[in-house]
Amino acid sequence: MPFRIKRVYDPAEASDGVRILVDRLWPRGVSKERAELDDWDKEVAPSPELRTEWHHATDREGTFDEFAARYRAELDGSAAAAALLERGRAADASGQTVTLLFGARDEQANHATVLLDWLAEHGASVTR
Repeated sequence: MPFRIKRVYDPAEASDGVRILVDRLWPRGVSKERAELDDWDKEVAPSPELRTEWHHATDREGTFDEFAARYRAELDGSAAAAALLERGRAADASGQTVTLLFGARDEQANHATVLLDWLAEHGASVTR
């Protein structure tokens, strides 16, 4: 079960394994030391245009399904997403966890939850 998600603002734990930030922008108020990252994969995050549209939406709940569908389409054509999937398969084979970190306040309706679902749909093992 290599993939799981966690807010970057939560303390790092040994059980996190490899910690990868999957946001395009650096999270406010978090130092690089506190984040304890192994990698920052900006390219697997939503495109700048999609991120901006979602961030500035006035009716977020009503637009999350649309955002998720558009983000999934981006992931389907993304070399970065394919590489992350392969990284997860290698981690799974070695018994290592990969924790995908995100900065969003909403822990249910955010791009990391969509990414985790996408990874699961493409054969990765995930922990929710």
